[in-house]
Amino acid sequence: MNPIDAIIQEHSLVILDGAMATELESQGCNLDDPLWSARVLLENPQLIYQVHLDYFRAGADCAITASYQATVEGFIKRGLQEEEALKLIKKTVVLAKRARDDFWHEEQQLDRPKPLVAASVGPYGAFLADGSEYVGNYGVSDKILRSFHRQRMAVLIEAGADILAFETIPSLQEAKILISLLQEFPGTYAWLSFSLKDERSISDGTLLQECAELTEKCEQIAAIGFNCAPLDYVTGAISYLSNYTEKPIIVYPNSGETYDPETKTWHGQESCNTLESKSKEWYEAGARLIGGCCRTSPKDIEAVAGKWR
Repeated sequence: MNPIDAIIQEHSLVILDGAMATELESQGCNLDDPLWSARVLLENPQLIYQVHLDYFRAGADCAITASYQATVEGFIKRGLQEEEALKLIKKTVVLAKRARDDFWHEEQQLDRPKPLVAASVGPYGAFLADGSEYVGNYGVSDKILRSFHRQRMAVLIEAGADILAFETIPSLQEAKILISLLQEFPGTYAWLSFSLKDERSISDGTLLQECAELTEKCEQIAAIGFNCAPLDYVTGAISYLSNYTEKPIIVYPNSGETYDPETKTWHGQESCNTLESKSKEWYEAGARLIGGCCRTSPKDIEAVAGKWR
C-alpha cells in the first residue's frame, strides 16, 4: 500500500524531519567535502543514527536517510571499491530503520503513526558538488542520468526503505528519468520534490504545472512538491501546484538563509516566518507533508509537531 496514503488516511499531516547536515555540523563534523553528510558514514555512523533518533523524538513521522550525496561514483573517487560503496549506501537505510525501531519500541504512542524511512535519492547535481541541483542544466544525456541513478535506487530498495525520496530535483529531464526508473521496481513508491526558481517554476524554468502533469498518471509517485526552497516561495508554490495535482503536496524548505554554491556557505538570517508559524498556512494551501531542509533542526520539527498533536 502507498505508505503516504496509509498515514494521511488516519492523520491529517505527515511531519517530516529536518536537516541532517546541520545537526551533524553542530556535533562537530566537518562536512566541507564532496561527500557532504555521507562522509560521516565513513567516520562516525553512530552520529547519523543519533540525529535520526532526535528527530523521531521531536515528532517526525518520517526520516530521510543520509544518502543524498552517497553515490557509488563519489565513494570510488574517495578510493573505495564498488562493493564497499554499495554497503555504505545500504547502511544509510539500516541506520534510519534502527533509529525508528528503537524509538518505536521505547516510546510508542497511539496518537501518531509508526514513522517511515524515506531513502534519499539526490540529484546528479549533488554528486557534482557544485550547486547544480539549483540550476539543473547538467549537459548530460538521459543514458548517463539513468545509469547514475539506477544502481543506487536498487540498493536503497533492497535495504528496506519504506519509500524513496527523489529530492531537490532541478530539471524535468531528471524527473522523467527517475519516474521511468521507478517503474522498473513495481510496488515501490517515491515522492518527487523539486528545487524552485520561483513560485511557479522549478530550477530549470519548467512550470510546476508541467511537473504535475508528468506525475499524475504514475501511481508510484506518492507525493509531489519541493524542498530546499526559500520560505517566501512556499505558500505561493503550494497554491499554484494544487491547481494541477490530486496527489499530496510535500514541502520542506530551508530556514530562510541563502546558500552560495561557490563558497558552500550560508548567508543572511533565518526568516521570522518559522516552520511552526507557517505550517498551518501551508496546510490550508494544500500541503499534507511538511518538514524542514537545510539549516532546520529538531527544535523546528518539535514546534511543528506541537501545533498538530
